[in-house]
Amino acid sequence: MNKKSILSILLLTGAAAAIIIGVVLTKKDKPLRLLPYYGPPQEITNGDTTFHTVKDFSFINQFGEKTIQKDFENSIYVTDYFFVTCQSICPIMSESMQKIAKQFETNSSIKFLSHTVNPEEDSVSVLLEYATKHNAKKGNWYFVTGNKKELYDMARYSYFLDAEEGDGGPEDFIHTQNFALVDKEKHIRGYYDGTNPAQMEQLVKDINLLLKEYKYKENN
Repeated sequence: MNKKSILSILLLTGAAAAIIIGVVLTKKDKPLRLLPYYGPPQEITNGDTTFHTVKDFSFINQFGEKTIQKDFENSIYVTDYFFVTCQSICPIMSESMQKIAKQFETNSSIKFLSHTVNPEEDSVSVLLEYATKHNAKKGNWYFVTGNKKELYDMARYSYFLDAEEGDGGPEDFIHTQNFALVDKEKHIRGYYDGTNPAQMEQLVKDINLLLKEYKYKENN
C-alpha cells in the first residue's frame, strides 16, 4: 500500500472519529438534570400541564423609567424584595445579588430585579443611590418601586416569595430573604436564601444549568 493510500485511510479514519466524538459531545451537552417548576399548574389539557407563569407588571426603576415584563423577554432573571434602610438581611442580600450579577455581567440574557417593599420611602432617587452603591448596570439590574399593593401582590401571588396574607395596606409588610429564579418563559425554576453563601453558589450553578438547557434545546 503506497503512502498516498495510507494517508487517505488515516484521513477517513480521523473524519469518522471526529463524527463519533461530535455525536458524543452533543449527547454530553444535554443537561444531566432539569430544574423543577414551582407554583400551581395553570391548567391540564390532554394530559399536558401548563406551569405557573409570572404575571405582567409595570413599575418604575432607579432611572425613573417604566420597567415591564417585556424588558425581561428572552431573559433568565433573579428577583428579590428589599428596602434601602433595612439593617438586617437586606444588605447581605444585595451583596449576594451584586456578586452574582458580576459573574454574569457579560451575558445579556441574565438579568436581576429588586423590588422595594417600602415604596413610601424608597423613591427613584433613593433607589438610584442604592443601585449605584452596588454597581448595578443599567439594563441589567433593575431596582423598582411603584404601588405598594401591586408590589406585594407580585411577591405573594406571582413569585410566591411571601406566604403571609396581606392587603398591601399601611400595616402590611413583607420581609423575606428569598430569591426566585425565573426562566425565559416566565416560569419559576428555583428559590434560594439570599443570605446563605451555599445557596448562592447553588443559584449560580442553576443559572448555568438553565443556560445549558436552552443551548441544548436550540441545537436539537
